[in-house]
Amino acid sequence: MRRCQGVTRALPLVPGLVLLLLFLAGPIAYCVYIAFTDLQLTGQAHSSFVGLDNFRRAFHDDAFLNAVWLTLVFTVLSSLVGQNTLGLALAALMKRASRPVRTITGTVVITAWVLPEVVAGFLLYAFFRREGTLNAILQHLHLPAQNWLFTLPILAVSFANVWRGTAFSMLVYSAALDEIPSEIGEAAEVDGAGGWRRMWHITLPMIRRSIGTNLMLNTLQTLSVFGLIWVMTRGGPGDKSQTLPLFMYEQAFQNSMIGYGTAVALLLLLVGSLFSVVYLRLLRTEV
Repeated sequence: MRRCQGVTRALPLVPGLVLLLLFLAGPIAYCVYIAFTDLQLTGQAHSSFVGLDNFRRAFHDDAFLNAVWLTLVFTVLSSLVGQNTLGLALAALMKRASRPVRTITGTVVITAWVLPEVVAGFLLYAFFRREGTLNAILQHLHLPAQNWLFTLPILAVSFANVWRGTAFSMLVYSAALDEIPSEIGEAAEVDGAGGWRRMWHITLPMIRRSIGTNLMLNTLQTLSVFGLIWVMTRGGPGDKSQTLPLFMYEQAFQNSMIGYGTAVALLLLLVGSLFSVVYLRLLRTEV
C-alpha cells in the first residue's frame, strides 16, 4: 500500500526527470564521450576512441598550462579579491550611509551588473583602449598613458569583471549584515572595540557562511567568463589574456578539434569542482 502511494506521489515528477535526463544528463554524457575521441569539426568522416590522449596532450601543451595560470590569476584577482572585498566594503558603507547615498550607489553598481556581458565588454574596451577614457584622464592629470589592453591585458579584464560583478557580492553581504543584531555591535562599541576590531571579531565570523557561499558562486561564475574577455582582448595580445574558456573555444571551433576542446572543458569543470569542494568544507567548519 505504501509503495503504491509512493509511486503515485512520484508520478508528477516523471516528466521533469525525463526532461532533465534528455536535455542535461544526455548532453553531458555525450560531451564526456567526445572528450575521449579525436572528433573534429571539419575534414573528418569518422571519429575514433583515443582514450586519455586528449588529456595527456593538454598537460604537455604550454598554451593550455598558460591558460590555466591566467584563469587562476583572473579568478583570484577579480573574484576572490576584487568582487568579494569590494562587495563587502560597499555593503558595510551603505549600511551606515544615508538613504540618498544608498540609492545612488546601489543603482550605479547594480546597473553594471545587469548590463549584458557583451555591452559591458564594449564599455570597458572603450575605457581601457589607447584613445580611451582612462588615458584621457591620465593625460589631464599629466600622468603617462599607455595601451592597457596591450601591456596589462589580464589586469584590465580582471578590473572589468570586478566592475561588472561586484553588485552580486554587495547584495549578498547587505542581506547578511542586516541579519546581525545591532545590540552586539553596540555592546562591543561600548566595551571600546574600534571599527576594524568589530569587523574582524564580530561581523566576519557571524557572516562566515555568507562569505563562503558568495565566494563559491563568484568563483564558478568567474571561471566561465567568456564574452567579457572575448570582446575586450580576444585572449590577446598573443595569449596574454587567454583563459581556459577562450582556449577551449579556440581549440574546438577555430582549430576544429572538438575532442580536444571538450577535454579542456572537462578539465575546467574539474577546476570548478575543486573550488566548490574547498568552499563546502570551509562552510562545514564551525567557528
